[in-house]
Amino acid sequence: MTADRGATEPPPARLLALLALGVVSVAFSSILIRAAEAPAMSIAFYRNAIAAAILLPIALARHRDELGSLGRRGWATALLAGALLAAHFALWIPSLSYTTVAASTVLVTTTPVWVALLGRAMGERVSRRTGVGIGLALAGAVMISGGDYGVSARAAFGDLLALAGAVAAAGYLLAGRSLRQRISLTTYTGIAYTTTAAILAVVVSFAPEATFTGFEPHVWALFLLMALVPQIGGHTVFNYLLGHVEAATVAIAVTGEPVVASALALVFFGEVPGWAAVAGGVTILAGIWVVIRTEALARSGPTG
Repeated sequence: MTADRGATEPPPARLLALLALGVVSVAFSSILIRAAEAPAMSIAFYRNAIAAAILLPIALARHRDELGSLGRRGWATALLAGALLAAHFALWIPSLSYTTVAASTVLVTTTPVWVALLGRAMGERVSRRTGVGIGLALAGAVMISGGDYGVSARAAFGDLLALAGAVAAAGYLLAGRSLRQRISLTTYTGIAYTTTAAILAVVVSFAPEATFTGFEPHVWALFLLMALVPQIGGHTVFNYLLGHVEAATVAIAVTGEPVVASALALVFFGEVPGWAAVAGGVTILAGIWVVIRTEALARSGPTG
């Protein structure tokens, strides 16, 4: 069963289970990052390096022909996607040291909005309904950042990092969406994660607070969990699902991440979201829903 099976046909139970697994997995990302208490760039590096070490050998063993047939343009696209993913992690992970889990996760989840905006900059048409959704999401972002600035400039800075991370993630998706249709999941993620890890290794080498060694055993265990749970169980599962369900279905499901992450932050850290994070988060999620729903309707037929 593939993504062109008809917009009204619900995904089978197996795919819905994978979708739920992906949402819960990515929601654990912020919790594991906070628990590690390690330098942000070290976390970003090991999360991707371990995932690459798992997936790239599979790609080499099973899809070596794809690597050889990519061509110069294909390799350039794959490397660009990896570079943008590195930027995403380098911006978003540090945000969790400055602002709340709720604010950070809801802001980084605005990726679909930035996909629409960047697509517009690349010449793609943006409908009036999509514009309304974008406006709602941006208004929600302003509510969160403005409320956090009233608390501290530090929290507002974290909000801006999370937003920048969402923009980088949008670039990552736009760069790789056509390539993902041509090559297998393990080949695409193997190249992207390896490129991301290589770039972040350079960053760690020069970042004054980052390091490759000297971590306690429990931190190494958390690095492994980050690679297995949010990276492979989350990001990679979503990439797999894009070949089997509507992209809008995946994107709408991902908007549940801030809700799950906020609940986990309350349980593990006793972190209660402020009024600005709640109000802004609801506004952002409404805007994202409008954007994704409009795009889904546009693919299934005229919107009127």
